[in-house]
Amino acid sequence: MTTHSATLAIDEAVHARLEAGHDVLHLGFGEAGLPVAPGLAEVLADAHLRNGYGPVAGSPQARAAAAGWFTRRGLSTEPGQILFAPGSKPLLFALLAAIGGDVVLPCPSWVSYAAQAALLGRRVISVPVPAEAGGIPDPELLEDSLRQAAANGARPGVLVLTIPDNPTGTVAPAEQVEAVCAIADRHGLAVISDEIYAELSHRGTACSPVHHLAERTVVTTGPSKSLALGGWRIGFAHTPAGPWGQHLQQELTGVASEIWSSLAAPMQAVAAHALSDPPEVTAHIAAARRLHARVATEVHTRLLAAGAQCRSPQAGFYLYPDFVPAREVLRVQEITTGTDLATALLDRHGIATLPGSAFGEPDTALTLRLATSLLYGATPQQRHMALTAEEPQSLPWIAPALTRLSAALSELTARMDARSRGAHRVRGNT
Repeated sequence: MTTHSATLAIDEAVHARLEAGHDVLHLGFGEAGLPVAPGLAEVLADAHLRNGYGPVAGSPQARAAAAGWFTRRGLSTEPGQILFAPGSKPLLFALLAAIGGDVVLPCPSWVSYAAQAALLGRRVISVPVPAEAGGIPDPELLEDSLRQAAANGARPGVLVLTIPDNPTGTVAPAEQVEAVCAIADRHGLAVISDEIYAELSHRGTACSPVHHLAERTVVTTGPSKSLALGGWRIGFAHTPAGPWGQHLQQELTGVASEIWSSLAAPMQAVAAHALSDPPEVTAHIAAARRLHARVATEVHTRLLAAGAQCRSPQAGFYLYPDFVPAREVLRVQEITTGTDLATALLDRHGIATLPGSAFGEPDTALTLRLATSLLYGATPQQRHMALTAEEPQSLPWIAPALTRLSAALSELTARMDARSRGAHRVRGNT
């Protein structure tokens, strides 16, 4: 049985609580939480008469714009290497179907990778992430995991990386990305690099696997996170140049033609405009990047103050705290799993999060994923103000939410002694 996506399920459950009159602080869903960038609504309105089917891979204008977008970011690209879809999620599924083989995943990883592999009847080979950051398997563990999986009858075929990462909100170091790509090359793996958060790296740019294994790396992305257009469902993929990439492009187009036919024509017009990098769009993304960094950093500080271990946020709007330092304190409260912890936060404090088990970890792990991006406001006006504020964490609708989170975390971990709390805070900054 295929279960409801954990991220979508928590969002629907929270909205049901809100509609029933409950007060919920929503940290469970990766909605970018911002207004539509200037100019995009007008492009969409002007394209409303485009109600015919278009080319499966995308219109010439949209593909040319996407090729230029990649080229300006250091990846020389031709329009024939681009394929559009109604969101990056169906693209990822189509790629797994087209490439074949069992799926190698970092752990933790975004909820849908393993679910899509299961839908295709593929095994998942799960490898822990390194201590520095998520999104890639630990290079020191990857090679042995691949050998062991093959010895057990698996057929590793594709490695899925997320750079920057969901759920940890981190960016993998360039040297580790290079090491992982070298291992993938030795084992003949294809790489899918999910770079949906690449425009939201807080400092500098993330290292893409395509620069280390260009001939076998596919990049997927879209404006769902950088431009808060998740509901508009626009995704696109960059396939490699060369024979393997050309064959994959043909396979991918075939799969797309049987599943979604083509991206909605009005959305292709939006994509063609947004991907040309008009100044008002790039300015909007820069403001969003700054807002995400400010609020995520503030939440990170409060997590450390409550005694959690947590990697520093480096991209997007996620944090992935580990409450293992408080295990004994939580056990007294009958909280022994990540699910228990998420349930306690929701039932006792009205704070929605997701347990690490949703991202592939054992439920015994006391990890949570927090998304900070729905703190920005309940109205378009509040969200606009958050986007332009010098100190968004001080706004009168964001500051109380942060205080509420701190109070809830402190109550759960109140019995931790000061020495333990301080020691774990230091480790959380590594």
